[in-house]
Amino acid sequence: MTLDDLTRKKDRRLAEREELDRLLDEVLVATLSTVSADGRPWVVPMLLARHGDRLLLHGSTGAGALRQVATGAEAVVCVYVVDGLVLASSMFEHSANYRSAVVRGPLVRVTGEEAWTALDAVSDALLPGRRDEVRPMLDKEVAATVALALDLTDDNWILKVRSGGTGEDPAEVPDGTWTGVLPLHTVAGDPEPTPGAGDALPVPPAVTALQERFSAPSPPR
Repeated sequence: MTLDDLTRKKDRRLAEREELDRLLDEVLVATLSTVSADGRPWVVPMLLARHGDRLLLHGSTGAGALRQVATGAEAVVCVYVVDGLVLASSMFEHSANYRSAVVRGPLVRVTGEEAWTALDAVSDALLPGRRDEVRPMLDKEVAATVALALDLTDDNWILKVRSGGTGEDPAEVPDGTWTGVLPLHTVAGDPEPTPGAGDALPVPPAVTALQERFSAPSPPR
């Protein structure tokens, strides 16, 4: 099966790379799937960052299955966002507005100075500005971390989007039945400082910026 083998809703596929980048830059977590050395399927959620034409992931060197993909085993990375629930006049017609992407290919372990660069890029993508507010990484911390990269090429990803309403003819909706869309979005709460470790300090700019990023609904699509 290839990434071109969509069997349903082929019209929901988008080919614009900028839309893929937008989704990858929005999400925080992806699922990483592969087949382990013993032939069994394996999947795990991981923090994700895009850096140019690469997806970057990282984890502990002690993770056995992570070492499997670090040796070049074929892998699949999947991300999605549910933008809303579509409520129709029958349960069969209910749906969801979503954006989802699947990227397939071998992951490459980055080492040396490139590992430092990759881990810095992950930090800057997920937590912009936070590196300037904390101590630098230590050599032993980088050595204990597997940094992985998956290249984005012209043909190794697929992006699907569902947006809009129910698509039903209002004249065919039974009287007294409410239909429409319930938007969904991720919202940040108030920062909670560690008791006894800076609880009297002002919230730093990087944390405030993150709170603002997740304080308002995503723009309608």
